[in-house]
Amino acid sequence: MKHHRMNKVSAVAGALALILILVSGIAAKPAQAAQADDYLIVALGDSITAGYEPGMTEQSVPYGFVERLKEQGLFHARTSAVNYGILGLTSEGLKNYVTAIQKGVPVAGADIQANLPDPRIASFASGIAQAKADLQKADLITITIGGNDLLKLLPDMKNISLDQLLAQGDEVLTHYGDNLREIVHILQELNPSAQIVIADQYQPVPKLAGTAIYDELQQFAGKFTGIVDGIVADHAGDAKPVKAAHVAAAFTGREISLTHIFSDTDIHPNQAGYEEIAKIFAESVWGSYRTTTAKTGGAPISVVVKGQELNTPYPPILKNGQTFVAIKDITDAVGAQSKWDSRTSTATITYGSRTVVIPIGAKQIKVDGTSATTATPAFLQKVGKENKTYVPLALLVQGLGLDVQYSSKMKTVFINEL
Repeated sequence: MKHHRMNKVSAVAGALALILILVSGIAAKPAQAAQADDYLIVALGDSITAGYEPGMTEQSVPYGFVERLKEQGLFHARTSAVNYGILGLTSEGLKNYVTAIQKGVPVAGADIQANLPDPRIASFASGIAQAKADLQKADLITITIGGNDLLKLLPDMKNISLDQLLAQGDEVLTHYGDNLREIVHILQELNPSAQIVIADQYQPVPKLAGTAIYDELQQFAGKFTGIVDGIVADHAGDAKPVKAAHVAAAFTGREISLTHIFSDTDIHPNQAGYEEIAKIFAESVWGSYRTTTAKTGGAPISVVVKGQELNTPYPPILKNGQTFVAIKDITDAVGAQSKWDSRTSTATITYGSRTVVIPIGAKQIKVDGTSATTATPAFLQKVGKENKTYVPLALLVQGLGLDVQYSSKMKTVFINEL
């Protein structure tokens, strides 16, 4: 019996060691400041927040759940996201980080957490003032934290009994819960009106590792979920209740398809995994996770105006790197007025106090009387038996005082009020 239990400890140790693989490179560059009046998403946490995947370097550009969450925000309003995900961060480190942010004083990287593998830690440590400003004006704060807390179990894992291991695991969970409660408390003091959403912890080891081990790890992940749900319950009566993003349940039974565990022996989500995490966060915040025709492969590009995708028999056209749309489609969508002068082949579009004049075939247009240049001029496009006037989308809507953002991953242009 003792031999059997020690084998079980070794197996659990091996599985946990696999879970706790650390990486030394990271894709995301330090967070950039958001524009005023945006719906602002501030993401805090570890490498899951940072969007890490194996093979990334500091020059890589991540496409994780935070970037996808920004896209979801664009379906609702002009949106920015700043990413403060730090590789290797524990809940203790995040508590230290938000404490320093609350004080507003730059710190050394080691003051956040000793021996962090993130090469950008000096930038995070010196950027406390900007992080505080971002958190104070955030509309949404997301948190992923806890996986690295298990590192504390590694040194003695192979030399202790299963009962001792489980007891130490419970101690780690207790500290995790205490830290997370303090983190939420600090964030609410910094910004009482922000929506805080906390992810629980998925476990990436598949059932192929053994049913007994899988069940043990699932139970342990369930304890993380219980702590997050407890914090949510504690804040149920708040003016802005804390919410949970139940990631763990979505990954159960799908560890191989949603992580790099099989292909790269790495526990981080793959693109399908980050999509799933973004979906869970978005459903928690907005009640849905939206896509577009272009994202699903049904069109070369989609245009979303104030949350509604253009649905038209006159599809957008890509020409010399610019997106062109039929003028009536875009003016109807934004609520603008257009007049056509057949003598000069010129369209005049008005929206509020703004006026844009676009001649067919000319590279010079006028925005409130001021000349602006387009690389490719407006043109007439034969669609069936009709000739439709196609105008440069970005130049037009920016001239009308609207915000234009393009997602290359979704192949979608988002247009919102400034």
